[in-house]
Amino acid sequence: MSGDSTVPGVLADPCVVAENVAMKYKVISTEEQAKTPSLGWKFLRRIKPNPNTVTVNALNELSLIVRRGESVGVIGRNGSGKSTLMKLVSGQVRPTSGAIHATSTPIMLGVNAALVPELAGDQNVILGGLAMGLTMEEIEARFDEIVEVSGLEKSIHLPMKSYSSGMGARLRFAIAACGNPEILLVDEALNTGDAQFAARSKRRMDELREKAGCVLLVSHSLTTIKDMTGRVVWLDKGDLIMDGEPKEVTKKYMEFTKLLAKGNNNSAFELRAELRSSLEMVNVVNAPESSRSAQVVR
Repeated sequence: MSGDSTVPGVLADPCVVAENVAMKYKVISTEEQAKTPSLGWKFLRRIKPNPNTVTVNALNELSLIVRRGESVGVIGRNGSGKSTLMKLVSGQVRPTSGAIHATSTPIMLGVNAALVPELAGDQNVILGGLAMGLTMEEIEARFDEIVEVSGLEKSIHLPMKSYSSGMGARLRFAIAACGNPEILLVDEALNTGDAQFAARSKRRMDELREKAGCVLLVSHSLTTIKDMTGRVVWLDKGDLIMDGEPKEVTKKYMEFTKLLAKGNNNSAFELRAELRSSLEMVNVVNAPESSRSAQVVR
């Protein structure tokens, strides 16, 4: 599978525009209480039941444009803002500042996609299809394709609670992709270790992009990212570090993580600062109105 995942002649108007988007959360912190001796801490909890709140910058201000026909990978260490970005694009949460615009409603596929474990796979296909707005006739027409993409074969008739995590992830992808969404968001659902499924999902994603769609894929597997995307965005601690060719971005990311693993933190963060300073800022002011008219955030 090639890392060149753009479709000639399709790249044109944007599908998704993230305009100066940032996300902050206020969360409870017990740091001050933890500094207090044990007995004092217990007493403090009685007289001060509400711990201090702190602000967490899940995603610092950034702008991105994802165009039709693109498959964009999102990488970064845990806690870097990858899933936060996907939730913002999907409209699950409202950004603290900035706005997300899209030409249609993005379909979010995550490892925790809500299906019913007690029901069989084929029954969940119906539920998932209806949730995406498909009719029973459309679901029936695409049922065999969904089973083929998932690779579940006869297991499709067994309860989902009997599935391995990989089997469940494959079914969720097959259901989400069957609706031919213009914008498909995939969060860690393709890391099943199944080579045949990787080939099938890659083929299905290519078909979506050929129909002028786009895909955003979050994954810790750099092999998956290089195989299935034509562009990679690297986030770290809420900051956008790089945005470019998969081979180049993953190479620098691996260099960064290896330096951290060896304890060379100064060298790692010098590299991070150098890459971030050379990042070209995206100007979304002149983005076509068609991509800015439908705000996803609600």
